Amino acid sequence: MRVLIVCSSGGHLTQALALRDWWSQHERSWVTLPTEDARSRLVGEHVVEAHYPTVRNLPNLLRNFRLARGVLREVRPDLVFSTGAAIALPFFTQAHHYGARTAFLEPVDRITTPSLSGRLVYPFSDAFLVQWASLQSVYPDARDIGVVL
Repeated sequence: MRVLIVCSSGGHLTQALALRDWWSQHERSWVTLPTEDARSRLVGEHVVEAHYPTVRNLPNLLRNFRLARGVLREVRPDLVFSTGAAIALPFFTQAHHYGARTAFLEPVDRITTPSLSGRLVYPFSDAFLVQWASLQSVYPDARDIGVVL
């Protein structure tokens, strides 16, 4: 299976890295932000750097929509997986056009209230995963997988 892992650096990347037992079994590519944190933690991985900042930056949002189109066309993933944040939206909205399914993991710090990214990608998610059962009232189709960290 070809997996495209899309996440911001920092805590979002930490959560994705915590799932190494799963993603290491698959052919994978990463899309993350151009930070030293991400670069140092993803040495040896195929990484595409997204345009940053992503939050409330319309020009970069548009650039990331174009980036997503190119990456999805090139990588042709079977699954687009994300732990957030804003970078997920351009990839999730276009993934089905390229034959990919989508899965989003709501961040661990979201216990009772949803993240903005989660609310935005929920309609485009084939699988929506939460780490706290309390979020299932917010996301009725979510699956509680427990804390991954």
